[in-house]
Amino acid sequence: MAQGQMAPGIVPGRLSSDELTSNFTDLHPPLAPHEAAVAADRCYFCYDAPCVTACPTDIDIPLFIRQIQAGQPQAAGRTILEQNILGGMCARVCPTETLCEEACVREAAEGKPVEIGRLQRYSTDTVMEAGDHPFERAAPTGKTVAVIGAGPAGLACAHRLAMLGHDVVIHECKPKPGGLNEYGIAAYKSTNDFAQAEVDWLLKIGGIAIETGSVLGDTISLDGLVENYDAVFLSIGLAGVNALRAQGTEKDGVRAAVDFISDVRQAEDLAHLPVGRNVVVIGGGMTAVDAAVKSKLLGAEHVTIAYRRGRDAMGASRYEQDLAASHGVRILTNVQPVAVYGNGSAVDIELEYTTTRDGRLEGTGEMIRLPADQVLKAIGQTLEGAPEGLALDGNKIAVTGAGRTSLDGVWAGGDCAAGGEDLTVTAVAEGRDAAMDIHATLVS
Repeated sequence: MAQGQMAPGIVPGRLSSDELTSNFTDLHPPLAPHEAAVAADRCYFCYDAPCVTACPTDIDIPLFIRQIQAGQPQAAGRTILEQNILGGMCARVCPTETLCEEACVREAAEGKPVEIGRLQRYSTDTVMEAGDHPFERAAPTGKTVAVIGAGPAGLACAHRLAMLGHDVVIHECKPKPGGLNEYGIAAYKSTNDFAQAEVDWLLKIGGIAIETGSVLGDTISLDGLVENYDAVFLSIGLAGVNALRAQGTEKDGVRAAVDFISDVRQAEDLAHLPVGRNVVVIGGGMTAVDAAVKSKLLGAEHVTIAYRRGRDAMGASRYEQDLAASHGVRILTNVQPVAVYGNGSAVDIELEYTTTRDGRLEGTGEMIRLPADQVLKAIGQTLEGAPEGLALDGNKIAVTGAGRTSLDGVWAGGDCAAGGEDLTVTAVAEGRDAAMDIHATLVS
């Protein structure tokens, strides 16, 4: 078992199966056709629409909403998917409240934006439910590209390359493709195994093979890939987890939040998934919120998010913070972990209050101690397994232009590459743009 699941206070079955099923239903139910029509009517169809500028994948939002208004949701879905082939997942998990919807003119005028995310889901779901893939492959080019990692960036890159006529082999280390969409997205945001359904649908373009259990640095090497393929795209994500600078973090009950989220995502029966009675999540981003809310939905009695700075500095949007609070999660700010106590297993955690002086975070010496039989670390991830010879920018792969690395014939995108935000929608944009640059290089 993973670390933390054997601690005495961490047990399965805190809630009944019926309660768990109810708790993990769709966070935002899909719009019915008449609801979509009403929502679309609120759009002003702005010229130089600010929502488009705010979208990392540059979707023509006024156009697809007008197509919905005209009763053409499949055409709207194609407009979205031309720019963002994972538009279905992004509609579910993208922080629209800080991107397109925050920029919406209706938001500025009325405090209530057009429901762009839900309209996007309505359109893309309509296309996927129709069954046929909306895009066709170009004539074969005879070129083959290796994509390392079947996450959002890798899938977006592979699809665009396949559509342009190249053959693609995706090498994925895990048993299933999808990356964070499969293993890292909150279960209440992506229900009914949507991540795998989207991958299966994407592969209908043809020309893409996926080899699971293919591990860079173990079963395959970058040198070998460069030698055997016409181009290589690295989308290896961030596999490492930052260390928690506190005593006692080796105790049972202390684990990475991303591993906890993955366990929930992959669980066949949530009633068998252990969770603590008193859960403390360290961090302030969306991973912290997802882990905290999932803990509550699994039946944890007390869940606290502990973040070292103020709420305005949290990586999670205010909407995500409010979502956590609405589920009974306590958000404790300006605290940092000092020690986890317990005889072998976590029992409680000591936190120190912090303050910021001259731009620097400092401890105040004032302490607070909370019961904690489960401590989840959501303090950021790090790059692991970067091949030798690649230039790095900090702890990520250095890239220029549309994902070109320091090695000829090798591109990179997604969370592993420097420069972008760690968002699904950003990863899709980087994969798509790298594919276009790879294509231009291969056919020149």
